Amino acid sequence: MFERFTKGARGVVTGAVGHSERTGADTVTDEHLLLALLDQRGTRASFALAALGVTGRRESLERAFAEARRRGGLTKADADALAGIGIDVGEIVSKVEEAHGEGVMRVGRGPKRWWSGHRGFAPTAKATLEKSLRIAIGRGDRHIGDEHLLLALTARPGLVAEVLADHGATYATVERAMFGGLSEAS
Repeated sequence: MFERFTKGARGVVTGAVGHSERTGADTVTDEHLLLALLDQRGTRASFALAALGVTGRRESLERAFAEARRRGGLTKADADALAGIGIDVGEIVSKVEEAHGEGVMRVGRGPKRWWSGHRGFAPTAKATLEKSLRIAIGRGDRHIGDEHLLLALTARPGLVAEVLADHGATYATVERAMFGGLSEAS
């Protein structure tokens, strides 16, 4: 599949690996893919992110990801669902941190030894890469570009899609910003 990636999409994947390494994460995640997309300049996805005002709000995105990692990776929707049955995630996190130390529930805490020299991709990141292929095929494109990666991040449920939506970047708004309207693929 990687041979179908454009130069920009390959740059996003290698950038995501770099973000993962710098943060000491166990694997490359969707969060790293998004951060690498935000690093890109002059691409269709970078223009869409800028048009939607996401590029200028990187710190807000990173704070949202940090808070979710502190909650053990739970999205706000997950926390709200648990609150609906009487479970206060914030209170649980506070009590666990009080007993065991701050950040103890944080996801991806410790670096692993990389005997092969390659950093693995989390199952969610692999699924996003596969989704980008499906989106490209659905659009009739013969390549996978950074625009397909961005659409895949907004199309798959999870933390990154939720944070992007909170910042005004849903599948529909991203597609509209990149292609000027909704397509049959959506």
